[in-house]
Amino acid sequence: MPILRLRVTGNRNAADAIIATLNGVDELERVEEVDDEIPTLRDDSTSLELPDDLGASVYRIEVETPHRSTLDKVHDLIEISARDLDAAVEFVDRF
Repeated sequence: MPILRLRVTGNRNAADAIIATLNGVDELERVEEVDDEIPTLRDDSTSLELPDDLGASVYRIEVETPHRSTLDKVHDLIEISARDLDAAVEFVDRF
């Protein structure tokens, strides 16, 4: 089955809204947020996680469907949703 993998950069509410939108699409087999296997570490060991150091979070989402044509429609839906939510979305082959 075709799988669409994407990264959403933004806040938790934006990621949740995109997932909720995807869960409303009947033709999808699975919509799942995937944990990062390797946590992102900063190179700067002097960082104290001050407000200036804390940026937007990245959420990894997988979407699975039996039909490639459905993924093409979902791709457009995700882009529109992300734009409306002031989030960035990146489609990737693997995380």
